[in-house]
This record gives sequence, structure tokens and C-alpha cells, in this order.
Amino acid sequence: MYEKNVRIINFFLLFLIVAFLSLAVRCFYLQFFRSEHYIDISSKQQRGRLTQKPQRGVILDCRGRVLAASNRVRTIFAEPRVIENPLNTSVRLAPIVKMRATEIIRLVRESRNPGFAKIKVGASVEQCSAARKIYGIGVQTDWQRHYPMGRLAAHVVGFTSVDNRGLNGIELRYNKQLGGSAGQNIFLADAFRRPVRLKRRTGVLTNGVGIILTLDAAIQQFARGELVKQYESYEADSAVAIVVSAKTGAILAMVSLPDFDPVRDPTRKVSNGADPEVPAGARHSWGPNTLRNRAISDQFEPGSILKPIVAAIAIDSGVVNKDEKIFCENGNYHGRGFGRIGEYRRGFGDLTVREILVQSSNIGMAKIGQRLGKDKLYKGLKLFGFGKKVGVDLPGEAGGLLRPARDWTGYSVTRIPFGQEISVTAIQLIRAFCILTSGGRSVSPYLVKAVVDSAGEIIELRESSLRHGGVGYIIKPEVAKWIVTEALVGVVNEGTGKRAGLEKWQVFGKTGTAQLAKSNERGYSESDYVASFVAGAPAEEPEAIVLVSIYKPNVKLGKGYTGGTVAAPVAARILEKTLNYLRVPERSL
Repeated sequence: MYEKNVRIINFFLLFLIVAFLSLAVRCFYLQFFRSEHYIDISSKQQRGRLTQKPQRGVILDCRGRVLAASNRVRTIFAEPRVIENPLNTSVRLAPIVKMRATEIIRLVRESRNPGFAKIKVGASVEQCSAARKIYGIGVQTDWQRHYPMGRLAAHVVGFTSVDNRGLNGIELRYNKQLGGSAGQNIFLADAFRRPVRLKRRTGVLTNGVGIILTLDAAIQQFARGELVKQYESYEADSAVAIVVSAKTGAILAMVSLPDFDPVRDPTRKVSNGADPEVPAGARHSWGPNTLRNRAISDQFEPGSILKPIVAAIAIDSGVVNKDEKIFCENGNYHGRGFGRIGEYRRGFGDLTVREILVQSSNIGMAKIGQRLGKDKLYKGLKLFGFGKKVGVDLPGEAGGLLRPARDWTGYSVTRIPFGQEISVTAIQLIRAFCILTSGGRSVSPYLVKAVVDSAGEIIELRESSLRHGGVGYIIKPEVAKWIVTEALVGVVNEGTGKRAGLEKWQVFGKTGTAQLAKSNERGYSESDYVASFVAGAPAEEPEAIVLVSIYKPNVKLGKGYTGGTVAAPVAARILEKTLNYLRVPERSL
């Protein structure tokens, strides 16, 4: 019995020794290895963080007009984790911010962030000063994006989220550069969460860079104003207009309809599908289709507007002579391997290449395509940039569709020359005509002129490739000049583009009327069209090129649907206003 008691005593003694040693080891571990961690936790109530948010860079047009900028805004917020009595806090804060106490309580309790519940954005200095005296209430200075020109250049400039991240346009494409980098101050705070002493800084506050665009807000207004009139008059589904400098490829205007107002939240839904702040007659609505920049994203068969490009390739390749006559079959051309080809209104007999373009003969272009053959035609179109992205400084650009020559048929080599079996974007078309007006040299439209730092110093300056000798010729200069000054001038003076003529300047241009393919079956629709027109002036030394494309004008209105009827007058008005604005000398009569 004695021995049994001794064993029990020894067991408990050993247990106590082990327990004591374990406790000592744990205390040693907490004291020497985890002390900083627990000190950090214990001082949490006395520590605050203040994020220094950078000012997002400005976006300007080519003349320094502000398209997007960030203004400083004060936000009063609550810190839910330190507020013991939300009711008392809300009652004290309510008269300061001119809100109901119940609404403040709701914001505090429903906040998913225990350290931040937004109460009032855009508070005054007096409101902020009074709110700081309430325990658990703080003030945050932030930046709010401002778009002074509203819809005018919405698709180009884009917009940001509530936390100033770029979501569209230049704002998205250059989000990192515009956004800059934030810094953070960690400080000791008093009982009212007011900073007492700076503890440390993390990160370096760097404001975002500024972006200067080639866009000119005045020319953008000309283009949008004229396009909106025609878009609404013809009850079209959508429309685009692009104006570029013929000498450099700099984009002076880019309009896509329907558009949106970046000042408000473009991503929100309106119950009836309409924007309540848009006048009743305006055909604008919110949604993905509204946010899409159709000038770079929409792909369509170009129709006859492609004919001058194919004609230039053929003359440059030597397969057709400018002076020879091509028999256009009196409007009825058919054969094995390519089916039947007709004309829009009437047939033609013998036509020169110039006459084929002036009269916009499909058969004439089909025969030119047959002479070229699929390999030369495909190579020429690739050199003009079709089938690949232009590389303009915007997100969402499409590359169009130009199938490899090995996939072509007899139909392809006769249809592509007059704009079928190929899909293009508006920006690709404007690039092709830039090549013609620049004497056959390779040139690409561009949108960003310069990048500057917060002090206004130029970080990066972008210029047209033509200023540096370009990157070679696509076609011979004499061929490009003849197409512009002879054939395309003839289109405006004698042919399908008469409605684009101007008194002060000699205009060159080309119409395009493309039928849309049926959605559920083969063939083309008899009521859905894309009406396009490209115009430029002065013909001898072009200063500006305008492309207008209107998608699905309502044929039931009985006002027409062709490029010459729907698009040409708009292009002419935009071009006239642009040339007057640029003070381009009138032609001598």
C-alpha cells in the first residue's frame, strides 16, 4: 500500500514538473519569439493607416483642352470595429452630414470592411472638421474623375470605376501609367482616431502621367454633331465617323454611335432600357453595345469603298493599264466557277479603270480581280493592312477577316474586288486611304501624341512614321496619286459621290453600299445595308480624310440607303467644317 502511494505521488510530481516546464517553454516562446506579434495586436486600437492615393493623370486633346481630369474630394467615413454604440455615433453625426441617423447606422452595420464604411462623399471642410471630433469617424481625401466634355469623346477617352481604375478607352489602355502608385502612412492615433505620431511610411506616392491625344475637340464636335443628325434621321442601328490628318495619319476625330456619358456610371442598368437624362428623341441606351467603340471593333463587308484599293494594286502590279478598256458585259457577267455578277442599277459596255471606279462597276472590278489572281490580290490587300489590327492606342480592336489565298474560290477572286467575302473595320479602311493620299507610303493612324509627367515634361513623343521616312512604299507614288487625283476626283465630280462636292476645295472620295448577310441562311438581306463614304480634300495636296459609315439605315423611311445618299453628305459637311477650322487655303478657280 505504501509503495502504491509513493508511485502515485511520484506520478503527480512528475506531471507537475512537466506542466511547469511546458508553461516555462511557452512563456519563453511568447516573450522572445512572438512578442512583436502580440504587441502589434495590442496596439491595433492605437494605430491607424492613411493611404496616400495618387492623382490620376490628365487626358488632353491636341490643343490642351481637358478631356479627363481628377478633382480632390473629401469623404467622411466610419470605422465600425471601434464604434461601440452606433446609435449614439449616428445621432451626433447626422446633423453634420445632413443625413438621417438610421441611414448612417445602416451604412455602418452593413459595411463588409470593419475598418471603413463610407458615409458622405464630397463633404465640405467645415463638415470634415466637425466630424473628426466624433470617436470612430474619420475623413479621407480622395480623387474623383471628371469628364468635362461628357459624351463628346466618350469611346476614345473611356471611363473609370469608383476606385479610379480604367475600364474603357484610353483610361483602360493606359491605366497603369495614368494611375500612378500609392503611398501609405502608418501612425499612432489617439482615442478619437486622430493621428498623433507617424510610425512609418510604405510605398512611394507617384502621381499618374498625362496623355495628350491627337484628337481635336473642335473637329470631334463637328463629326459627332453631323453624324448624330444623320444617325437619328435615318433611324440607323449604329454609325461611325473618323477624321484623320492625311499627311500624318493623326486621328483628329473618332465618333461611335450610340454613345454614353462617362460622367455617370455607364455600366448600370436602367429598368426601361433607356437613359433618363437623354432627350426623348435621342436613340441612346445603356449596355454593352453602347460602350463598344464601333470604329475599331465592328467588322463588316466594305462594299464598293474597297474598289480603289484593288484598282491601285492591279495598276501597280501591271496587270491592267490605266488607258485600256475593259468590257463590262452590259451588266450581266456569268461563268463557271464564279456564278453570276450584276450591277447596282444599269449595265456598262467598255470602261477604263477610271470609269469603272467612277461608275462603281462590279463587273469591271471582278474582271480586274481575275487578272490579278488570288495570290497577287491577297498579297496586295495584306500590304494595305487588311486582315490584321492597325494597332491604334485603344483596347478592343478587331483584326477584320481576310482568308488565306489557299482558301479562296472563283467566287472569292471576283467578289473581294468589290467588297464582298472580306470583313474590315472602319479604322482599317481609313488606313488604306491614308496610304493612297501619302503617295503610296506605309502610314498608320495613331491617337496618342505625347506622354508627359506631372510636371509637364515630355516623357514620350510620338510622331507619324512619315516624319522619319516611313517604312517603305506599298504602291508606286504615281499610281497612288493617279487614283486620288483622277479616279476618286471623278467619283465626286461625275459619279456616285456627287453629294460630297464642295465649292471651296476639290474633294475626292468613294461610295460603299454593302448588303448584310442573312443571319440564318445563305445570301444577302434585301433590307439591311452598311452605307459608307470616304472623302478627302484638297485633292492635289490632301489635308484631311473623313470616313463615315452608317449601319442599317431604315429603308422603310424611303429616303435611301446607299453610301452616296446616306453617308456622302455627312462626310462632306464634316470635311468642310474641318478644312475651314484648319484654315486650309481654298483652291484657285
